[in-house]
Amino acid sequence: MADNDQEKTEPATPKKRQKSREDGQTAVSREISSVAILLSSLGFFYFGSSWLISQLSGFMTVTYENLLSPNFNIPFVVNLFWKTFFQFITVLSPLLLIIITAGITAVVAQIGFMFTGKPLVPKFNKFNPINGFKNLFSLKSVAEVVKSVIKLTIIGWVSISTVKGQLDAIPALIDLQVLEIFGFIGRSAFKISLNVGLVLILLAGLDFLFQRWQYEKKIKMTKQEIKDEHKNSEGDPQVKSRIRSVQRQMAMQRMMEAVPDATVVITNPTHLAIAIKFEDNLHAPVVVAKGAGVVAKNIREIAQEHGIPIIEQKPLARTLFKSTEIGDYIPVDLYRAVAEILAYVYRLKGLVKSA
Repeated sequence: MADNDQEKTEPATPKKRQKSREDGQTAVSREISSVAILLSSLGFFYFGSSWLISQLSGFMTVTYENLLSPNFNIPFVVNLFWKTFFQFITVLSPLLLIIITAGITAVVAQIGFMFTGKPLVPKFNKFNPINGFKNLFSLKSVAEVVKSVIKLTIIGWVSISTVKGQLDAIPALIDLQVLEIFGFIGRSAFKISLNVGLVLILLAGLDFLFQRWQYEKKIKMTKQEIKDEHKNSEGDPQVKSRIRSVQRQMAMQRMMEAVPDATVVITNPTHLAIAIKFEDNLHAPVVVAKGAGVVAKNIREIAQEHGIPIIEQKPLARTLFKSTEIGDYIPVDLYRAVAEILAYVYRLKGLVKSA
């Protein structure tokens, strides 16, 4: 039984999952990010090819014209360098922006928004050579190797198949202009990349499922861990029971301390006892103590010690016990019955008061 408690067979609790996210442990497929970057880049080249060609043509023209300038000196070269650099950045910045956006979107789509700095904290156990050796032969490492081999095989097969389909058009390139040849090469490269990307979508989906399975397996919990988490979240049952016991004792003590201030104690006569207080500043009699069994006995004893009248009235005692709590005013429908008892008590004390 103890061995079963130590086996990680239980799905992770929401609290464990949240802690895992805070520690930077999530199920993320790098293949999905790679495919997203590849396809978004292809989209950029496809839809922005005209703009890209015009920018590159202008870039090459300006560079060539400047290189033939008669004012070719050091200041001129420095100025040409910066001009070329910024023009180059202008051409590449849309592509870089698309790549960054695609990468971030792919990750957010898998795990949602998450900000944590814990993964950046250095962990010295990563530098342990023994742990490093174990990781070389772990299931994750083997899976990564197998995945890489499969991916390279697919890329090679798709590339070769695509190139074979273009072989018949290669002899005709001799009669084409240079720009037309570059266009053919660009279209072929685009077709190869697109075919590879479409195939890698399937591989990325399988990798995502594998990462999810591996993550769920990693964060599984033992039965004892779940018990401990519940105990820490809800509190130790023994401690909670002790707290409730102390609270009951304190409430009981406060109630007993209020009995000497009562005007009368109504009983049935031994099982129930209800202590009632009435003063001129109160709009109705109020219950200051009540109890059954041993508590009722203690209320009667305290009342006797302090000379509080004890009146036996079985029906009224039962009704008050069921319908009121400590600090409650007497219900309106019991005013008459309680008033008669208070009047009797006042007469016993020789006081002239109207109940």
